[in-house]
Amino acid sequence: MHQRKIQNTSVRLTELGFGASVIGNLYRVTPADDATAAVDAAWEAGLRYFDTAPHYGLGLSERRLGAALRGRPREEYVISSKVGRLLVPNEKPRGVDTEGFVVRDDLRRQWDFSRDGVLRSIEDTLERTGLDRLDIVYLHDPDDHWRQAAEEAMPTLAELRGQGVIGAIGAGMNQSAMLARFLRETAADVVMLAGRYTLLDQSALDDLLPAARELGKSVVAVGVFNSGLLSRDRPTEGMKYDYRDAAPALVARARALAEVCAAHGTTLPAAAIAFPRTHPSIINVTLGMRTPEQVGRNVELHEQRVPDGLWDDLRTQGLIRSDVPTGHGGRDERCL
Repeated sequence: MHQRKIQNTSVRLTELGFGASVIGNLYRVTPADDATAAVDAAWEAGLRYFDTAPHYGLGLSERRLGAALRGRPREEYVISSKVGRLLVPNEKPRGVDTEGFVVRDDLRRQWDFSRDGVLRSIEDTLERTGLDRLDIVYLHDPDDHWRQAAEEAMPTLAELRGQGVIGAIGAGMNQSAMLARFLRETAADVVMLAGRYTLLDQSALDDLLPAARELGKSVVAVGVFNSGLLSRDRPTEGMKYDYRDAAPALVARARALAEVCAAHGTTLPAAAIAFPRTHPSIINVTLGMRTPEQVGRNVELHEQRVPDGLWDDLRTQGLIRSDVPTGHGGRDERCL
């Protein structure tokens, strides 16, 4: 599978990444054997970028991913995790986590972007995963913590990067404006953008993507299905958009997108995966993968040919913005 480099670093990511939130029991239980089999299937398919976080299943995702990768050649894969939510004992457990993961709530999340919090979070992640290092560390959803994240957390990560402990640093968020600030005002190398450069939302063109291109920095795209509405060949009522039931107008727009995709001999989910990588600053799309079957489908969609003419038609019909760059599959001189 093609790899692309995080600019100004030595870290290379496969163009498709394995998102490990779902193996932390996001929304429903994932049996441990399925989680391991999903990682194994991803490896066999050539994926070498794996993303996790303490937030995902109160550490369950990190534990499962670390166990599944144990024994793999460490130099052959890239793993990222996140800081900002420390896991601490829960003094008032109710039995089940209340933030979307089907796990016991013996632990709780505590916001902390301080230097000590960052160092402790990384140490805890290394213990849970059983790894000796992390390749990428992102600040996780620092929306309400700009000052501490920018003035304490990011300099701490930069220090670790300078020591060779971490290969690349950045932030991951559901908004693009603050990610642009991280690229412009901090030492961030790469950002993880959720849902803001998709076939239904190109708002990152207003701030983040121009900043990344100007500064020569890289972007990883996640949430490319916008919580599900773009995940099927034929969108239907009741599907989710950004974690809520999609409005009828959005469903109608998704159906219109699907019709143009079909006319070009491809499918809506394949186009949804391919679309972010038409921007030269976006080097990777990472998808949640719960089972070997999901891995197989995602790899198949990723490899499906999506003609550049599709983007031209979508622009002409007003289904994507007119300033979306001409598609080229995201592959350039930084590919292997």
